[in-house]
Formats: sequence, C-alpha cells, structure tokens
Amino acid sequence: MLYAVREAQRLLLRPFLSAVAVSQQMVDATASLAPFPFPQLTSASLSLFQRIHRTYDKPGFDLRSTVVDGQEVQVRERIVRRLPFCDLVKFERVLPPGSTRKDPPVLVFAPLSGHHATLLRETVRTMLPEHDVWITDWRDARLVPRKEGAFSLDSYVEYAVDFLRALGPDVHVLAVCQPSVPVLAAVSLMSTLGDPAVPRSLTLMGGPVDPRRNPTAVNELATKRSLAWFERNLVHRVPPGHPGFGRKVYPGFLQHLAFVSMNPERHFEAHTKYFFDLVQGDFESAEAHRKFYDEYNAVLDMDAAYYLDTVRTVFQEHALPRGTWRVNLHGKELRVAPEDIRVPALLTVEGELDDVSGLGQTEAAHDLCSGIPSDRKQHHVERGAGHYGIFSGRRWRESIYPVLREFIARA
Repeated sequence: MLYAVREAQRLLLRPFLSAVAVSQQMVDATASLAPFPFPQLTSASLSLFQRIHRTYDKPGFDLRSTVVDGQEVQVRERIVRRLPFCDLVKFERVLPPGSTRKDPPVLVFAPLSGHHATLLRETVRTMLPEHDVWITDWRDARLVPRKEGAFSLDSYVEYAVDFLRALGPDVHVLAVCQPSVPVLAAVSLMSTLGDPAVPRSLTLMGGPVDPRRNPTAVNELATKRSLAWFERNLVHRVPPGHPGFGRKVYPGFLQHLAFVSMNPERHFEAHTKYFFDLVQGDFESAEAHRKFYDEYNAVLDMDAAYYLDTVRTVFQEHALPRGTWRVNLHGKELRVAPEDIRVPALLTVEGELDDVSGLGQTEAAHDLCSGIPSDRKQHHVERGAGHYGIFSGRRWRESIYPVLREFIARA
C-alpha cells in the first residue's frame, strides 16, 4: 500500500514540478535585468524544491574515452551477457591499429544495495587506462516481470559463477561492498568443484564478510529486529504501471530514506550550501552538488527474496564465517567452503572510518581463505577514508588504486 501511495504522489507532483521548472527558467532569464537579490533567491528556492521532490532516473556511465599510453582513445559500452536481473557490461577501449597491449581483464562486481552500478563510475574510469574492465549492471527489480521469478542471494551467487565462467580463468575480480560475500561464495564453490574458470585474483573492498567484527549501526539494526519485522515493514509490491507489477521488493525510496537517515545533518548542510551557492553565483560548487546527488538520489528496487536472504544469511546467522552457509548452485546444494580456495591471490581493502562495514569485517576473509598461501594475501587499510572513499575520490585514486594495480600485476 505504501508503494502505491508513493507512486500516486510522484504522478501528482510531475506536472507541478514541470511548472516549477518553467518558472525557474523565466526567473533566470530575467535575473540579469534586476540589480537586487530577489531573482537569485527565487531561482535558488525553485531549484532546491525541484531537487528535493523529483524522481531521479538511472544515470549513464558516460565513459566515452580514456587515455592509453598518453593517447586518448574511444571507449564503447557494450553488453556482453544479458540476464533477467543483470547485464554484464564491457568498457571496450578502441586501441590504435597495431597495438600489442595485453592489459589484465578485471570484472567489477557492483553492489546490489540500493544504488545503481554507475556509483562505481570513478572506479572504472581510474582503471580503464591500464585494464580491460567489465562491470555487473544490476537491473531495477520493478522493471523485471514477475514471470522471471524471484531473485535470491543464491541467484546472485549463480550469476557470479556464470559471469566468471564467461570471462575465463585469466580474469581478476573486484567486489565492492555488499558483493564481497556472494562473490567470495561463488569463488569458494568454483574451487570446491575444481572449476577451471576460477579467477586469477580476488579483491574485496569494504564488504561484510564477518559483520560480528566491529559492528556498525547497519549491522546492529539487522540483529535487533526479526526477519519478520523487515518483511512486514520494508517489503512492498510494485504498483501498476511498471513491468514488475506485483513483484515483492524492498523499494528504492525506502532505501534512500535509510541512506539519508544515517547522516541527516550532513545532507541538510549540503543542501543548504547548494542553496547559498546558487544565491551567491558559485555555480561550479552548485554543479558539483548536482552531480553527486544525481547519483546518490538515483535508487533501484531490490527483489524481496534477495534482500531478506541477505539480512538473514549475512547479518543475522553469520553463515559465511560460521561455515554453515549452503547455496543451491544450478540445482545442487553445496556448502560454501572458503578454505577450498587455492588459486586466486587475495587482497582486502578497508576504510578506517567506514560506518557501513566496520574495520576487520572484510579482513576476516584472510582467516576464512586458509588455503591461500600467506605470500599471496594482502590487506590494506586506508586511513581517514569512509565507505565511499575506498572506491571514489582522491584517496581511491592516489592511494588505493596503486595498491590494487600492483596487486593485480603480481597476481
């Protein structure tokens, strides 16, 4: 019912927001004719109102070029495998004729936890000059017809195995945040089965491998509430008007509310600054705000089965570190046994100030992957970095990426 009310509100606001946008354009067109601040105040107020109330569509990756060997080359975004809930996308660099570069292939597993895979745009952009990059582009569950069935945590593991087999054993894997758990499970199962497509290296960044270590507010919420509470309060059916009509989901707008509630003061200050930047004519700062929140406010629905499975398996039962997790892989139930992993080198990356996955939660993978020799394991803690800082921003570009690049080269 809540989702239907939200959808009705969105449709009712649409013509009003269009009128507000036209009004802002009229004010902006006449602002230069008035020497007093009223037009700027009005324009800033209208702009802020629109941004707070509008619906944000999925942004594009917009990675059209990169620099290889000092030369700018075109980048083509190509879907190489399409599954009901996810596209495997390659960022294909158009190298000069006769180029003999053989850069390491890297498969980036994007989080399926509210935001779109475009949240990792900077991660991909930084890696493109020296790597062949693929990414998992997860689909908004409200766009997936019910006939495709439910998508569970087991489904994520199956998708990971499918993609790894498609790319072959030379690929290096980078799992950012939430997928650290199902990707580690996928590599574990492939190792148990003796699959020849086991990747060459595995990098886990800011993921809840063992949420019992240094638990955050996110972890504590999951353990304080019963699974029935999450299903009763956070799961809703997709309303009419969408391909996934009737599908049970954890709606994106509720996830966005949860994101904002973690740091409400910071978001309030950011929007206040945006308003005054517009009033004062600091359009460069205002544009930086727009770019960040265009991405941050664009959210997707998660299939309810996947969301509830994750809460139960990862955060309540701690099934991975306890060794009790069993996954149905293509009709065969297997125990997830990270100790069976032998081939890939392992790198874990954590942010000192991460308030989503606390220090030690990702590092726990080293204890679980006891079959990997110690000289093929590496752990990196980025001082002063929060959750988003480990895969975007200055610390990612200048400190973390060089570590990852060298690790992949050695592997």
